[in-house]
Amino acid sequence: MVWNPPVRARLLRPLPAVLLVGGIVLSTTSCLGLSESSSAKARSATATDRTVATAPATTATKRATTTASTTTTSTTTTSTTTTTTTTTTTLPPTTTTAVPVLDRALRAVGGRSGKETLRIQQRLLDLGFWVLKASGRYDHTTKQAVMAFQKYSLLRPTGRVDLPTAKALTEATAKAQARTTSGNIVEVDKDRQVLFFVKDGVTEFVLNTSTGNGQYFLELNQKVDGKYEAGRSVTPSGKFKISRQREDGWWEGDLGKIYRPKYFNGGRAIHGSRSIPSRPASHGCVRVSIPAMDMLWTLDWVGRGLKVWVYGDDVEAKNKPIPIPPSTTAPPSTTAPPTSSTTTTTTTTTVPSPN
Repeated sequence: MVWNPPVRARLLRPLPAVLLVGGIVLSTTSCLGLSESSSAKARSATATDRTVATAPATTATKRATTTASTTTTSTTTTSTTTTTTTTTTTLPPTTTTAVPVLDRALRAVGGRSGKETLRIQQRLLDLGFWVLKASGRYDHTTKQAVMAFQKYSLLRPTGRVDLPTAKALTEATAKAQARTTSGNIVEVDKDRQVLFFVKDGVTEFVLNTSTGNGQYFLELNQKVDGKYEAGRSVTPSGKFKISRQREDGWWEGDLGKIYRPKYFNGGRAIHGSRSIPSRPASHGCVRVSIPAMDMLWTLDWVGRGLKVWVYGDDVEAKNKPIPIPPSTTAPPSTTAPPTSSTTTTTTTTTVPSPN
């Protein structure tokens, strides 16, 4: 049995809107430090449809001959020829790697440490879900790997090994498989909320992630007093490349701190975060755990120039674009009555850098 669970389809979500505030056009984007909206379009993988026509011709000719003394009569009957066209769909090639069959079933441990957790960690590694170490301790990376497995398998992503998860881990017979079967690439699957890291066409490992939550936001800039950031929290689909990166620890972004980011689409980056929930929750970046981000920095092939393929649907916006409010005006002095008053309204428009 090949373990290849289906991907849930979703409706296409609306694109980022444009706001008009104080005579200034604001492109609603989700990125911290992104100065222009992305124009990349999603390029989804499609199956190749091939029509194979077969024409089984069946023609039979029968002749009946009757002979008399002076007259011979011949009767000819001809059958019709029927052509049947069959449509065959050819799916893109996939590569699967078998994993050893377990000699005994895994048990549901919830989030407890112990010998059974050690078996679960090893099983996760065998199936391609990254864990820092198979130690028997149910640590943060184990929870993240369990959640990634649950998302990939379309199970409820709790991060705990319940009965359905233990059963699926036991019965899996192949490693997790990305769409890509050649070259080096990172696939960002927004539908299942996981990352696939592919090297030389082989899916090396899978990480849990959280992408843009799809909602419009209005927040104060974390670095500059009085500035607001407004936009929509989306991670646009398309094919990109890692263009720049920051290796040293935490960096203060416009909407919060991000850890060792690798930028692939303007201000959108794959970066470490303390919060990688089961659902889309970022402003547009692609979050992974801090230990996972440290691990990525040890891989020389995960760096500048690496392809990043983002696909899947964005979460539907449940709110409307939020205009940036005008800045407040300082109150007049109370020491002496003012002779004249001047009101200055300043609208600050910035484009944020996502987390």
